Amino acid sequence: MSIEHINPEGMLKSAAFSQGIVLAADARLLLIGGQNGVDATGQVVAKDLAGQTAKAVDNLIKVLEAGGGKLEDLVRLGIYVKGDADIRPAFGAWMERWGQRQNPPTITVLRVAGLGMSPDVLVEIEALAALKSR
Repeated sequence: MSIEHINPEGMLKSAAFSQGIVLAADARLLLIGGQNGVDATGQVVAKDLAGQTAKAVDNLIKVLEAGGGKLEDLVRLGIYVKGDADIRPAFGAWMERWGQRQNPPTITVLRVAGLGMSPDVLVEIEALAALKSR
C-alpha cells in the first residue's frame, strides 16, 4: 500500500502533523469514532484537558490495535475541544504518545460549545487509519 505525505516547500513543516496525505485507491481504511477521556465504565478519568486527552488517545490506540493497526497508520485526526481552554497541554499529551515517529497524520482541531457524552467531557478525538491488507 502506498501512502504519500505532502508537505510543500514554503509551508510549515511540523513533527506533529502533515499538510496532506495521498492514499492508494486500494487502501484498507479504519474509521475510529470519537474517543473521550473515559474508562471502560464511561466515567470521565480527569477534570483537566491534558488528562482527558491522554486517555482519549489511549482509547484511540486500543481501537487502532484491535483493527490491526499502529500509530504510524493514522492519516487523519479530528480533535474537538470544549470551550476556549489552552490546548497546549492536550498537544503535549498527543506528542508524548506520538514521540519521534516520522510522517504524522493530518490534524484538524475545532473548538465546540459542548460534547455529547457528558458536560464534564473536554475533548473528543476521531481518526482515520490506512492499514495494510490482511
